[in-house]
Amino acid sequence: MATRKTSKRAVKRPAMKKRATKRAPARKTTVKKSAATKSTATRSATRAPTLAEYNRKRDFSRTREPAGTVPRAKGKTLHFVVQKHAASHLHYDFRLELDGVLKSWAVPKEPKAVVGDKRLAVHVEDHPLEYGRFRGVIPEGHYGAGRVEIWDRGWWEPVGDPHADYRKGSLKFVLHGRRLRGGWALVRMRPRGDDPRDRGKENWLLI
Repeated sequence: MATRKTSKRAVKRPAMKKRATKRAPARKTTVKKSAATKSTATRSATRAPTLAEYNRKRDFSRTREPAGTVPRAKGKTLHFVVQKHAASHLHYDFRLELDGVLKSWAVPKEPKAVVGDKRLAVHVEDHPLEYGRFRGVIPEGHYGAGRVEIWDRGWWEPVGDPHADYRKGSLKFVLHGRRLRGGWALVRMRPRGDDPRDRGKENWLLI
């Protein structure tokens, strides 16, 4: 007997749906500043405000005084300058370069290189290094109005640690100028609370 051939039909299976895989959100990467960068930024932030009072007291559109910029150290040699200032009262501005600025004292009487001679020195705001070259007339109606002349200039060398001694209020140094030479000292005086003339002032002695 003849047999019939049976053909098997291919059974199609339903396609499997792919599950959507959720990707984890990308993490934000933060770049950490190096220690050197942080320290540099910190130094700039702490040192910049030292000339804020100097700038606040002056209108640079009216005076030829140099504007106070961010202080910068300019080398190993520390300069000093003494400016004769004919303001409302004649005095001598004694300035020492330290920490990228000119630490400044107003001395009512002419400094003299005499052993044991003492001069009152009133501590005033820091000045920019460029002020060491300033000479001219500050206009009337402005802070420190009057003529400024360079009375002496040169370089100075500290005896000991100038930063620590300045903070302590006992700074010893050697001057190398045209008029002033040899060993000197600046000593901070204790405030006298009973004298109203001393309020708001930091008095030192230039010896």
